[in-house]
Amino acid sequence: MKKNLIFLASITAVSTAVFLITSSGFSFSGFLNWGIISAMLAVFICVTLFFKFESAATNSKEITLIAMLGTLAAVLRVPFTAIPGIQPCTYLIICAGYVLGPIAGFTVGATTALVSNFFLGQGPWTPYQMIAWGFAGLSAGFLARLHFNRILLIATGILWGYLYGLITNLWFWTAFVYPLTIKTFLVTELNSIWFDSLHALGNAVFLGILGTRTIVLLERFKRRFSIKTVQLSN
Repeated sequence: MKKNLIFLASITAVSTAVFLITSSGFSFSGFLNWGIISAMLAVFICVTLFFKFESAATNSKEITLIAMLGTLAAVLRVPFTAIPGIQPCTYLIICAGYVLGPIAGFTVGATTALVSNFFLGQGPWTPYQMIAWGFAGLSAGFLARLHFNRILLIATGILWGYLYGLITNLWFWTAFVYPLTIKTFLVTELNSIWFDSLHALGNAVFLGILGTRTIVLLERFKRRFSIKTVQLSN
């Protein structure tokens, strides 16, 4: 458990350090730009956590279920792209993480972004979407240790409506905004506040109406497939 927390703290610390250095205006005099560096960091985090899942997965049924959930969440995302900010896949990712554990939740979230973007378009935004939805599933995995209630589930969905926007805005900020400062980052965030608010509202509605039922259904699948909760390996 201690190693798990150190691992997550290390990722958070590195990501925060990169953001703070970027917003200070520091540059490599054209050798590299912060858009490339932040994208490389996002890819590194995704690959690392996928390897964590590979080492933690116990059987083929578990892998099949998680792949199926990631694909289903991707399918849920595609038809709702016509409605700005509404992302029903987020609710399913949070429920999957709650039932199956942090690393499985991250895998479902990251798979959702990767698979759905084969239909909606791959690009430099994909790693950031994988991180955002992956971390939504990962954080939900730790909620299972708390006393479950619908209010907590809804609050998590609302929080990730805004955190998703914050993380995915990083690719646009580092790639297209100059200079890279806290002020320009806040302006970038404010420009997306309406989309993030709709995302948060949609999450609250989906989790409030379907969250408990979905969790019960996923727990049945978990028992049927004899799947152990996938935690971060020591």
